[in-house]
Amino acid sequence: MKEIENNELENIQGGSISPWAAVGLGALFVFLVGVYDGLTRPLACND
Repeated sequence: MKEIENNELENIQGGSISPWAAVGLGALFVFLVGVYDGLTRPLACND
C-alpha cells in the first residue's frame, strides 16, 4: 500500500456538497412542504 504525503492529502477532493447546493435543496424542501400543506389543509383568507 502506498503512503500518501501531506500535500497529496490536502489536494484530495470529492464527497462534499457546495453550500449553494445545500441552500437550494433546503429551499426546495420548504417549498414542497408548503405546497403539500396548502393542498391538504386549505385555509380561507380572512379579510
